[in-house]
Amino acid sequence: MTQAPSRVRNARSATAVGVIAIFLWSCLALLTTLTEGIPPFELLTLSFAVAFVASLLILGRRGLAGFSSWRQPWAVWTTGFVGIFVYHGLYFFALKVAPAAEASLINYLWPLMLVLLSAYAAGEKLHRRQALGALLGLAGTAFIMQQRATHTDATMLIAGYLAALGCALIWAGYSVFNRRFKEVPSSIIGGICGMSAAAGLVCHLALETTVSPNLNQWAAIVILGLGPAGLAFFAWDHATKHGNLATLGALSYLAPLISTLLLIVVGQGQAGAILIVPALLIITGAVIATAKVPFKTTRQRSIVSHE
Repeated sequence: MTQAPSRVRNARSATAVGVIAIFLWSCLALLTTLTEGIPPFELLTLSFAVAFVASLLILGRRGLAGFSSWRQPWAVWTTGFVGIFVYHGLYFFALKVAPAAEASLINYLWPLMLVLLSAYAAGEKLHRRQALGALLGLAGTAFIMQQRATHTDATMLIAGYLAALGCALIWAGYSVFNRRFKEVPSSIIGGICGMSAAAGLVCHLALETTVSPNLNQWAAIVILGLGPAGLAFFAWDHATKHGNLATLGALSYLAPLISTLLLIVVGQGQAGAILIVPALLIITGAVIATAKVPFKTTRQRSIVSHE
């Protein structure tokens, strides 16, 4: 009987840790735009290399024993690599070839998808509120994809939007599937960042021309590596393994609001109907989908329980 309140407190604490990741990711689009001119895979390589080196320095303080948590089955490494590397490869590409504000909003369909996938994985029925929320989110996405920037190649614009939508699908799926590895320490994320940096380097050398970052770009890259591409993933890994996924999905819609406002403040987006209308549709859909949805809390079946 005394264990249940403890589990609830632990779940709430883990969910609160997830808020750290959400806040850091709200800065990702802005920081990426500050690296304009650097090819996507080069940016991915450098930012994850920063996260990897920081992880080595922290874990290395204990010597080889600090890396014992990296001895994990291939499924753990594969899941993390696909979720983190593929997601970011698509995300950086989307922000480079499509308007940053619009691509960011499409990407932020993932919290809504996280709620829906959580219910599905738990064997729950899809409630009407969830279906309505999903439809509103898709309506917002469709509204954005109908826009055509006169200064951007139409084919590349569509490719950027599709890449952003792929980001949403991959990250929501990864967040739900990661629950299966709740006994794996979050320190493994440092190794996954290293794998992502290595894979990004291969793609960069094969597909891109290297650009030497200037001082301001290096500053943005280091901040990316320590924050949105570093600490955020450690926090999210812990939160998705031990926190409440439905609550995390709902709270994650704080990020697009902050992200969009940051882009507008620095002149990378416009607070007009083209941006506000889909933002309202997507965020309203998330609120409807997550408001008072009766998820089951049985120990065996519910992936969104407080256990």
